[in-house]
Amino acid sequence: MTSIDILVIGHLERGADGSVVPSGTWSTSSLVRTDDGHNIVVDTSQGYMGAGIRSSFKQIVRIFPEDVDTVVLTHGHPDHIGNLGLFRNAEVLKFSGGDPMDGVTLLDTEKEIAKGVRFVRTPGHTEDSGSLFVDADRRYALVGDAVPLQENLEKKAVPALNCDPDEAMASMKRIVQYADVVVPGHGKPFGISALKRLYK
Repeated sequence: MTSIDILVIGHLERGADGSVVPSGTWSTSSLVRTDDGHNIVVDTSQGYMGAGIRSSFKQIVRIFPEDVDTVVLTHGHPDHIGNLGLFRNAEVLKFSGGDPMDGVTLLDTEKEIAKGVRFVRTPGHTEDSGSLFVDADRRYALVGDAVPLQENLEKKAVPALNCDPDEAMASMKRIVQYADVVVPGHGKPFGISALKRLYK
């Protein structure tokens, strides 16, 4: 069965004025292993979290970063792309619309990466934002900053940093309609059954 492991749980630190503090902010990084042998990493976190990612590969999932065949970037912000060099054998995928990135395949359309694993557009935080929808024991959405924190869904609050609040809310609704569990950009996974009524 397709499985999901969290390599690093993200964190979001804000200053007194509410702005994000880059030195204290990193994204969640996850590994999806599919029935048909794909190893897919979603986001590679901030650069200084590399040791934590390597430790997770050794202690939790018992495979090597070189075994990863695909890296999915939910968008191109630095706190989500900092350890691409760990995955030297992987194709790196991101949706078009953001800044160009060397060695990254830019997608203009949604893509099925493996059976039951689909990379979908969820714009609003940024133009290039995407999420990985995964059918496993439940339906998982690994969403980057389309949902930075659990409280964003609970409060129906779009990301504070966004390029289009209407698109951001539409993306949150799409995520809620699909998922049973959300892996947010900067926190641990959480179930959303109680939240679905808020987005009807």
